[in-house]
Order: sequence, then C-alpha cells, then structure tokens
Amino acid sequence: MSLPKYCFTTLLFLVTMLSVFSASALNLPDRFTTPKPSASHHLKASLLQQYALWKGTPYDFGGTRRSGIDCSALMQKVFARHISLPRTTHQQKKRGKKVGKHELRIGDLVFFKSSPRVQHVGVYIGDRQFIHASQKAGVTISRLDNPYWAPRYETARRVLQ
Repeated sequence: MSLPKYCFTTLLFLVTMLSVFSASALNLPDRFTTPKPSASHHLKASLLQQYALWKGTPYDFGGTRRSGIDCSALMQKVFARHISLPRTTHQQKKRGKKVGKHELRIGDLVFFKSSPRVQHVGVYIGDRQFIHASQKAGVTISRLDNPYWAPRYETARRVLQ
C-alpha cells in the first residue's frame, strides 16, 4: 500500500518543520538535561562548606579562631570568599540593604536582640534556618521559628547582591 502523493508531501513538510523548530529554538525545556544550579544554590553550598569547617567550634566572646569564635567573627570567616565584613555585630548591622523577614534570601545576615545591650548575628541558609555561633552549642544551625530565637529576631540585611 502506498501513500497518496499529497500525504507524502505533507509528511515531508512536517518532518522538515520539526527539525527546524526544535525544543531549544522554541525555548521549551529539554527534559533530557538537568537544570543548571542557581546562584543561590551555589551560595548555600559555599555557606554550608564553611559551616562544616566551623561546626561545633565553641563560642568565645571576641574569639576569632577554631579554639573559640563569636558570632560576628564567624560571619567574617563564612563570608570571606564573597565580601569583607566589619568585625562587630553592630557594624555588620549597618552593611547592605535592610530586608523584611518575609523577603529573606540565602546569604542574608539575620540579627537578634538577646538582651537590651546584646546583639547576635547569623546567616540565613533557607528553609527558616541560619548558621551562627551559639553560646550554648557553639557553631550550629538553628531555626528562625525556634522558641528562643523567634521573639528575639530584630532585622536582616542583604550584604550580597
């Protein structure tokens, strides 16, 4: 059984058009490739890599070493590959752009008021979590909605663009 001439011509036309208008030419996703990681994915990986180096390091007010570190020095160390941060929490709180809690992105500094005269800083890593140097647990990851941290949340700053 043979195809009528007009069917063959139509089929040839469709095959030609399909080859011209490939998925990439139409900006359709190619289901055979994996999506490229986003900048926030790379930043989170970098922050978690730094966390792995410092995890469990004891808290030491004024400390800047693996034998003991405070929260603002930890932020300096964690961000060293990306930017230079000032030494104190008070100075770090003046850096970058103020962002609302509902606008947090990976890499934003999050600030807490532990008491009227004590400030604390950590770095947001997504999923309501942040890396910081805790007085009780040393360098650790905590949640923003933790019963201790939630009422002490003060503000956030975007220091990376």
